[in-house]
Order: sequence, then C-alpha cells, then structure tokens
Amino acid sequence: MASVLVFTEFANGQLKKSALELLSAARKSGLKVQALALGSGAKGLADALGKEGVDEALLGDDAAFDKYNPELFTEAVTNVLNSKKPAVVLASSSTLGRDLFPRVAARLNTGVTSDCTELEISGSGDVKARRPMYAGKCTAEVAFENSPIKIVLTRPNQLVVTPASAAKTATVEEIKAPVKDLKTIIKEVVKGASNKLDLSEANVIVSGGRGMKEPANFKMLEDLAEVLGATVGASRAVVDAGWVPHSMQVGQTGKTVAPTLYIACGISGAIQHLAGMSGSKVVVAINKDANAPIFQKASYGIVGDVTEVVPLLTQEFKKLLQH
Repeated sequence: MASVLVFTEFANGQLKKSALELLSAARKSGLKVQALALGSGAKGLADALGKEGVDEALLGDDAAFDKYNPELFTEAVTNVLNSKKPAVVLASSSTLGRDLFPRVAARLNTGVTSDCTELEISGSGDVKARRPMYAGKCTAEVAFENSPIKIVLTRPNQLVVTPASAAKTATVEEIKAPVKDLKTIIKEVVKGASNKLDLSEANVIVSGGRGMKEPANFKMLEDLAEVLGATVGASRAVVDAGWVPHSMQVGQTGKTVAPTLYIACGISGAIQHLAGMSGSKVVVAINKDANAPIFQKASYGIVGDVTEVVPLLTQEFKKLLQH
C-alpha cells in the first residue's frame, strides 16, 4: 500500500504544531501514514504519534541527531526513504526542512517543492500543492511528473489541524544514526534565552520597524507580547541596524509567518516584509504615516505614534484579559 511519510519535528518531548498540521494532511489522503522523528526523546513520541493516526513510527532516538548536521541527516533520511519508498514525503518549510530536503531530493533524483500553503494528496499518491511566488504577487499550482517520491514542504500555520478519528498503536522501528565520515562536526548550538514560540509557529506576533525610533523602545513590544502571549518580530531595517537579532526578522529574507493576529508597529510595509507575513489572518497596523503601504494589507489601522499607541494598547488588553 502506498504511504505518506511525515518528517516530524518536535521539541521538549512534544510534537510541534507544524508536525500536527502535516499529520492531519497525511491522514486525509487515506494512505498509510508513517512518521520519522530524529533526536533524543524520539521514542517517547510513539504514543502521541499513534493518537495522531500514525501507522508506523520510525524513531531515531539518538543524541547524534540532536544537533542538525546536513551530511548526517541527509544520509539518514535518504536511507529511510530508499527503504520505505513512500509515495509522498511531507515536511515543514522550516530552516531545517529547507536545508535538508533539497539535499535528499538530489540524492534520490526526485522532485521537491517548498513553501506550500495548500496541499491535496489523492488516494493514489498524486499531489497538488499551491505556493506563493514573486513575493506573493501570484500563486503557482505545483504538480509532480515522473517523480518516484514527491517531497512537499509546507509553511507552518497554513494547514488545518484536525483530530484523528481513531487512535492507533503505531508499529515502532528504530532508526540508527548512519556511520559516516563527516566532513563537518557541529560542536555547539547557542540558542537565545527566549521561551516564546518560534516566529514561524506563533499564533500572535507583535513586530516592530524603524518607527520604533530606537532599540530601547522594543521593550514596549515585549510588554504587549507578554500580555497577549505573543512572539516579538521585526522588519529587516531594524535587524540590519543591529537593534535585534536576525532570528526575529519577518520577511522574504527572514521568516515567513502566518499567525492568527499580526500587529505591525512602525513598519512601513516594504514588499519584502509583506511577502513574509501575507498569510496572517488578521493584521493590525500602527504607523504615523497614513499613506504607508502596510495599511493596504491591514484589517485594522491606527494612524499615530507607535511609542504612544502601543503602551495604551497594552493597558487596554490588560484590562480586557483580566475580566
């Protein structure tokens, strides 16, 4: 029976929301669902994957996978795909996914498409997907021809998460880290101290641009984000100016996001930024320039000085959420 294999990202022993989206899409196809998870703690996902309707869990519970090494991961995933031969492979269009799967596709001489926002898998394993192009100016429909394995990377927060109709007891297969003479070794990964969700998975984002006037004023955005349970983002201009790290950048050269609520503070709305947040369900723009392009994409707009408006919004949200 044809199968859909989901490359399942997880953190702190929990499946990421993007993984739940992919598993929902895989179940909808009616095909056999396989899940591949690599890293320490992967074995602990077996029950959770079964509850998500997974038939076969391929778990690489090995510390060798804890730090992403392109050579090691490419070898491991290629070996799994050669062995299991799924009709379709689904993965998140995350930083890891976008780096890993073109390498895998090249090794397998198969097709790969990334950044998809819509996905349909037929019972025969055919795939139709849609992805934005030219900074979101148009949408292309993607189909595969003569591709033995179809690899699709989807943007987080775009597909609908649906509960499995019935839990299963997934069969478990252990995946070993391949023995390979690596050209590069990852010694250490230094992560930021923030406990907030990654921008690509956040449901609410508060972003700041040049209109924030100075780096110290980002504290206002952090205060608002704290009240809303949001993650703070930024435009390329302030990242280039060194106000905040690149990990906070939203846009074509940063992270593509699709939250339920996106609050743009002091961001004019350059096309590169709009391309990165165009999937947002509700956009609130705050800018003192009534003609700023961001207002053309906004669901709601406030014309005013962000350093005055944001603290007022924070106070009002506090009052509202306390009741």
